Amino acid sequence: MCGRFAMNKETDDLILEFIARGGSAEDWRPRYSVAPTDEAPIIRERVERADDAAADDRAGADAPGGVERGVERSLELAKWGLKPAWSKPGGPAPINARLESVATNGMFRSAFASHRCIVPMTGYYEWQQQSDGKQPYFIHADVEVLAAAGLYSVRKENDDWHVTFTIITREARDASGEVHDRMPVFLQPDLWTQWLDPDRVTAPDALLHLLDRSSTSVARSITTYPVARTVNNSRTLDPADATLIEPVDLAG
Repeated sequence: MCGRFAMNKETDDLILEFIARGGSAEDWRPRYSVAPTDEAPIIRERVERADDAAADDRAGADAPGGVERGVERSLELAKWGLKPAWSKPGGPAPINARLESVATNGMFRSAFASHRCIVPMTGYYEWQQQSDGKQPYFIHADVEVLAAAGLYSVRKENDDWHVTFTIITREARDASGEVHDRMPVFLQPDLWTQWLDPDRVTAPDALLHLLDRSSTSVARSITTYPVARTVNNSRTLDPADATLIEPVDLAG
């Protein structure tokens, strides 16, 4: 499971990393703790239409109508917890989707087919139960930004469009296996374009194989260290506090 992560890069850094336009994420500020229901930047590709300028940019080509003009890669804010357009108000909003069933599970099947995104993160948190409580660990890599495989949905509520997302996870192949049994599926750069392609997937097993191979490779560079227990309560911490991801000495 991935239940909390850090995304402490500026919008401009992400635009340069993923070659995306600014979109609606221009107000993003670095956060060292992103929790479920929070907004975070995602990268997605969509078919741009001639009437998009008159439509709400949050909906973009997911709204009906218009003449296709090409594929556009954008960086925008989305709420963590997938709410498909067909789901009922108050229904589940899963933060994770299992790689083993993402292509066939009714909650995720449609999004896997044509609404795939990248969730950039600088690392994520996992916890280990100790005799005196839960000890948090920060799990990261030797790159500045990790690209987690995600799914998104665009949903209209009243007169507003809302984008939500979930993160795909798999059995742990990295240092998180020491403290938890699952980890996000991370993408190598050579898979970004294929993963973001808005065309419907025609060979899901082949794509799943690529996800498995890519995430296994990225996992080899991922390590973990303990951090302060301030991280434990997402309601009381300051998400802009850089010390949240600083290592601590448990021996002390």
